[in-house]
Amino acid sequence: MEIAIVLPAYNASNTLKLTLDEIPTQYMKGIILVDDNSSDDTALLARKYNIPHIILHKQNKGYGGNQKTCYNYALGLDPKYIIMLHPDFQYSPKHIPEMIDVLQSGQSDVVLGSRIMMGNAASFGMPIYKLICNKLLTFFQNKVTGLKLTEYHTGYRAYKASVLRTLNYNSNSDNFIFDNQILCQIINKQYTIREISTPSRYMSDSSSISFFNSIIYGIGVIYINIRLLFHKKKILSYHLFD
Repeated sequence: MEIAIVLPAYNASNTLKLTLDEIPTQYMKGIILVDDNSSDDTALLARKYNIPHIILHKQNKGYGGNQKTCYNYALGLDPKYIIMLHPDFQYSPKHIPEMIDVLQSGQSDVVLGSRIMMGNAASFGMPIYKLICNKLLTFFQNKVTGLKLTEYHTGYRAYKASVLRTLNYNSNSDNFIFDNQILCQIINKQYTIREISTPSRYMSDSSSISFFNSIIYGIGVIYINIRLLFHKKKILSYHLFD
């Protein structure tokens, strides 16, 4: 398998078919869905739609825990590239070919789908408080890392599989902060990152963390980036960056 597309799913029965319908047909055989003990018909529909690789969690492991299963299973199939796509239809699968082209051309090791790049995220329905927090955290992280990314908080990502094999991602959180931890691990390893513009949809069925959890996430982002800074300057070591 050259390309694996992992779908970390939780209660995605209303949006799964919409997501699958937009995935280019040439990539369908590489789809891996991990159902995080959903309370709806996500697993049943995954079988109905003939998703080739379906993994069921017997208990809910959280967003980060779901991704760990996704990547561990995908790497076992020995692909060259792994795309992480939410099956809630917030991100359009139509951008997958562009992401793969960037990786295959050698322009980058990791591709992020940015909701902010075109500057019109609010017009697509992103809540204003999330947009403001996203930009503030991104400004802070760019100062820490020295990069010039437009967004660190996207859930639409493509990796060279060789990158994931070098990361200690199984030691990361099982919660939402996983996304930022793995990105900091990538930055610490000095892999190249490129962004493409991927305007997102905000539907009633799209997954979203609560305001309270957003605050917890923001604090976690600041903490992990300070740890990254201390680790790079050899002030304090941190096991996630081993």
